[in-house]
Amino acid sequence: MTNGTTLVVPSSLVREAEDKREATRKIGYVARAAVIYRVERIVVFPDREGERRWGGEFVRTVLAYAATPPYLRKEVWDQRDELRYAGVLPPLRVSPRTGSASERPESREGIVTEVGPDDRVRVNCGLQHPISLHVPSSMTVVEGERVTVRVSSREPVRARLVDEPTAGYVVEAADIQETLARQNAGVRIGTSRHGDDLTVSRLAELGSQCRDDGATIVFGSPGRGIPEILGVSPDDLPVEPDSPGFDLWLNTVPNQGSEVVRTEEAVFATLAPLALE
Repeated sequence: MTNGTTLVVPSSLVREAEDKREATRKIGYVARAAVIYRVERIVVFPDREGERRWGGEFVRTVLAYAATPPYLRKEVWDQRDELRYAGVLPPLRVSPRTGSASERPESREGIVTEVGPDDRVRVNCGLQHPISLHVPSSMTVVEGERVTVRVSSREPVRARLVDEPTAGYVVEAADIQETLARQNAGVRIGTSRHGDDLTVSRLAELGSQCRDDGATIVFGSPGRGIPEILGVSPDDLPVEPDSPGFDLWLNTVPNQGSEVVRTEEAVFATLAPLALE
């Protein structure tokens, strides 16, 4: 998927995990799906009634850590209790948003370690040492900021800062209504087993619309679907547009054979068909 896809998941995402290792692994599946289908943003909304041992801060931290290139993780995150089992996270191997991973010059994420005079900064982008780079006139950077570095040669090092977003997704905290009200929300989809079935005939138009306009796709948790979280009766689905802010309610796993579809499973099941050309 392209053109601004936002994935919206609850703070209760890992409510059914038996321990922190399993909770971390479940979040890793969501992160993996987001990267595979080029999601640009993951929003974690509060569902405190559905949380158990681990809530929104844990979910956001693990998601953000997973999206951080391995060569920057130690500097950005150091040691945090939320990341105790980060070793079980699947590697994301984020590719650039344009072009292929094998093309040169290579785009790398870096972190500004020092802001110096004459519009120059030092950036750690996973090379042998931090490198000194000129800041383009279109950019203003501060220490600790993540930036995109275009590397055209490693020996000798030739690189430059580019005014482009870093690859992968960003992680934010916001409630559902705030997220749906954004100007660039695109097609606003609520996922629920009580929504309209996603069919082959409907997919062609919907997939094209999501690619052209972007999409904001909201998921509930295994024990609490979006209707319950928002206080909407499942009997009222599908609801009219803009009530309570969705363009449509969609069942992306029709005729499911399991009583409960886990959130990480629903994410894959939803993003895959919408990405079809």
